[in-house]
Amino acid sequence: MTTPAPNQNQFGKPTAAFIGAAWAALALGAIIYFIGLWRADMETFEKGFYFATFLFGMLSAVSLQKSVRDRHEGVPVTSIYLGVSWLGLALSLGMLAWGLWNSTILPSEKGFYALGFALAVFAVIVVQKNVRDQIAYKAQHPELYGADAIEARKQTGQGNQAAQVQPGPHEQRPY
Repeated sequence: MTTPAPNQNQFGKPTAAFIGAAWAALALGAIIYFIGLWRADMETFEKGFYFATFLFGMLSAVSLQKSVRDRHEGVPVTSIYLGVSWLGLALSLGMLAWGLWNSTILPSEKGFYALGFALAVFAVIVVQKNVRDQIAYKAQHPELYGADAIEARKQTGQGNQAAQVQPGPHEQRPY
């Protein structure tokens, strides 16, 4: 079995159903979490803590997914950044666990927050993966995407090859 060369796209284009399911799961997780937070009988600072923890968790999960994917594709990622990404996700999970452990809310509410958070974290990772896969697919198929492929190649670090991209069949060519 051969190992793919760095920057060689081995990911296919995600299906519309998979993209929709990922966005729906992210929306569902966030809505569940925020409705619970809105209706909770907590002090404002407690709600702020849970809100900040949620946002920190989403950001750190996306950062971790990006750094792992970059390394997989041969894009240089420092060990420090990768470690900080892992630390950020671990801290957000720890903050949520610590907050729920010390909270006086019902155990069923604690589970509600934990499951909403977990669903959103997994979904945001999949959404980030889908975005990267779509960009990589566009960059690899200029015959289908024309000018969009040029932008995708810039985003994937293949910008020097952008001049070779011909307009797609759906675009008008200047005469």
